[in-house]
Amino acid sequence: MSRYRIGIDLGGSKIEIAVLGPDGTEVLRHRVATPPGYQDVLNTISALVHDVEACLEISATVGVGIPGVISPATGLVKNANSVGLNGHRLDSDLSQILMREVRVENDANCFALSEATDGAGVGFSCVFAVILGTGCGAGIVIDGKVHRGSHRVAGEWGHTPLPWITGWEMPGNPCWCGKNGCLETYVSGPALARDSDGHSAKDASTLPARAASGEQRAIDALARHADRLARGLAMVVNILDPDAIVFGGGLSNMDHLYTELPRLISLHAFSDVIATPILRNKHGDSSGVRGAAWLWPANADS
Repeated sequence: MSRYRIGIDLGGSKIEIAVLGPDGTEVLRHRVATPPGYQDVLNTISALVHDVEACLEISATVGVGIPGVISPATGLVKNANSVGLNGHRLDSDLSQILMREVRVENDANCFALSEATDGAGVGFSCVFAVILGTGCGAGIVIDGKVHRGSHRVAGEWGHTPLPWITGWEMPGNPCWCGKNGCLETYVSGPALARDSDGHSAKDASTLPARAASGEQRAIDALARHADRLARGLAMVVNILDPDAIVFGGGLSNMDHLYTELPRLISLHAFSDVIATPILRNKHGDSSGVRGAAWLWPANADS
């Protein structure tokens, strides 16, 4: 059945809403600041949904992407860095206030679903989609459906250890999760900035231009980052063997990753030939909200 889909990207600083038409074309997008209280978040989302439906004179399905997951054990949000969401029945509460089923999914899974549905991963059966930004997350889509795992932690690649760690990388950088050596502490944007410019650095966006101008410190930092990223992705290839890997987030704009990573992954993955394409996302910052909308596929009962 043809229908409109509403996607909502619920972040710590902003709530973005987008409406996709029956053919997947985006027909409206709007964002507002995220209010501080949980009930205020519910009320804001409700108001956004009702406003866009009234504006477009439609009734739509609703999907929401969050920086966490709904625990299958408790039904409560867990692992959200927007800590005000943790411990709440977000999907049930939104379904009640909007008087319809609302599907809630991890934001990295939404990114993966967007790119697999009508983005860079179209045509590939198994897509591993990576967000490289202030953190490091990933999502897995197989045959058009998000693979969540029984504990809803599938794709938490950033909190696996950096593989084939070298002596001077030990014992591993401390991570906010309480462990040492997590991939996120080596391959995220702030980690790359710190590796190049010291502990207080957070912004890696200037490194490619600095490297291109011949600055050795930037050249070396980017080389270490690509090697670490390749080691992490080789582990994914060895376990999942995806048909394509899609990058999103701020670091996805670094052109050298798409030329260097295929060669470097081949040095570590357990195969004579590694031809996994490394792809830049198609939808950019809009992939998360589009993926939330695509939580409702063409078949209304899916």
